[in-house]
Amino acid sequence: MINYSKCPDDELAFLLKEGDDAAFREIYLRYDKLLYLYAYKKLRNKEEAKDVVQDIFTWLFNNRFEFKLKTTLSGYLYKSILNKIFDIFKHKGIIRKYADSGKHYIEVNNPETDYLIREKDIAILIEKEIAAMPEKMREIYLLKRKQFLTTKEIAEQLGLSEHTVSTQLKRALKHLRVKLGIMVYLMYILN
Repeated sequence: MINYSKCPDDELAFLLKEGDDAAFREIYLRYDKLLYLYAYKKLRNKEEAKDVVQDIFTWLFNNRFEFKLKTTLSGYLYKSILNKIFDIFKHKGIIRKYADSGKHYIEVNNPETDYLIREKDIAILIEKEIAAMPEKMREIYLLKRKQFLTTKEIAEQLGLSEHTVSTQLKRALKHLRVKLGIMVYLMYILN
């Protein structure tokens, strides 16, 4: 049995073309949130961003048997999102302003660009989830991860027991694991 979460993108793309629905599901899980963040950053409209991402995945599923990948999967998906966004801008009559700004160019064949886009999107996603934590949990977590204080130092600073601090840290890590998914969480912890 294939462990899809460990498959590299190119293998997932191959399996998708072979009609493997589980490969499509993994691609969706791997890129859905990142593509949404990317689309939202460009559109500044939650519903339009959701629609753009949904359109890309719908097209990918419907055309999976004819799908030909000439670049990286992530580069292809990001470029597809960008093209959809251009269609929206064109429809709204603002494509000229956006194109003149020079912010529309992405070199999809460059692995460094792909990495930088992912890293930035993941960082935004992580910061969003940290901000969503309950106030005391977030404060304890930030003291531990950003100021590198020990559990004892945090307890003394906040007037809490070490056990309470330890429990809050465990809950914070569980929160991030659940909200971000294990792969993003592990990448964040390892960095």
